[in-house]
Amino acid sequence: MGKIAFVTDSTAYLTEELKNHPDVYSLPLSIIIDDVSYADGVDLTVDELYERIRKEKEVPKTSQPAIGVFAELYEKLKEDYDSAVSIHISDKLSGTMASAKQGSDMVDNFPVEVVDSKCMSYAITHLINESIRLSEEGKEAAEIAEHVRDQAGRTANYILLGSLDQFYKGGRMSGAQYLIGSVLKIKPVITITPEGEFNLFERVRSEKKAMNRLVELLYTYHQEHPVNKAQIMHGNVPEKASQLEAKLKEKMPNLDIMTGEISSTIAVHAGEGTLALLWQKG
Repeated sequence: MGKIAFVTDSTAYLTEELKNHPDVYSLPLSIIIDDVSYADGVDLTVDELYERIRKEKEVPKTSQPAIGVFAELYEKLKEDYDSAVSIHISDKLSGTMASAKQGSDMVDNFPVEVVDSKCMSYAITHLINESIRLSEEGKEAAEIAEHVRDQAGRTANYILLGSLDQFYKGGRMSGAQYLIGSVLKIKPVITITPEGEFNLFERVRSEKKAMNRLVELLYTYHQEHPVNKAQIMHGNVPEKASQLEAKLKEKMPNLDIMTGEISSTIAVHAGEGTLALLWQKG
């Protein structure tokens, strides 16, 4: 069995275990503020980003890692590994996948399986964990990639945006949807489709009702397809994440809930105050 490296990008939520895993590598996306580029999580922390957004008039932009950065990493990995599985943010949401593919084409004699997660954040984490598990069972990179490609798009992902304004200015929402939401003070519930695109799922009148709706969505699904684990991701609002966790535990006491923060790259578009609930579909 060949030795496999696992590559991802900074939109993935890396647990401490994955951060310390010797075979996991993450490339940062870039956040551009006032024409200055910062590496996500390296040159700019999430707290620093929120502070800049509060002060700046212009909403920051994001950019995928350059093709050459991917090629350089794969070339380096070739020294110690026989192949790589490279799992990234949805191709519909970022150009990261394209950079990864083109970067892999530049490296000779090193097979790289580039996988579209069709999502972001903890959905990528799940696919990385699955990949590592299969590798430990003796599966080769091509077999692992085939399995996780089948798993991609199977994450239920419901998001309460922290900033409608940032989401709109980032090109993620139509002018009509933005106008309706801002004028009527509606809290939109956004989802990511199985194809990896953002979609307006519902419009809810208040944040409290929106949070209750998230609980209802998971509980209803759980009734027919038992769910053991769920994830809550938030944008600098741990207290809201705790409220959502308490509501979920009230309905589903045995649910294993993991809570974490969204990355700076995601925060640029979703905004401070974002709250998301994720779980794996059967």
